[in-house]
Amino acid sequence: MAIPANPAAAANAYAALGRLSATPGSIAGAGDPSSGAPNFSSILKDVIHAVSDAGAKADTQTQAVAMGKANMVDVVTAVAESETAIATLVSVRDKVIAAYEDILKMPI
Repeated sequence: MAIPANPAAAANAYAALGRLSATPGSIAGAGDPSSGAPNFSSILKDVIHAVSDAGAKADTQTQAVAMGKANMVDVVTAVAESETAIATLVSVRDKVIAAYEDILKMPI
């Protein structure tokens, strides 16, 4: 499945990455609960909520166009952003599963 290139989605992804890397200790201390940095589960929850919000935005835009209150370009942009977010989430999920399977294959 080919994902269309969307400059707005790419800009949003880079902005989110910039916010994450700008947070002091955001990645380096992610496994240490005493550091106050977000852990993997909180980052994962935030990403899932962001994907859910993108889908809700696409649904809202689609309904608005059906009522004649929105521009078709906004709908296409919202749907493309949602599709990109879902594809990214699925890709990350696949990488996590592959890493877990590699860990299971390691000799004790």
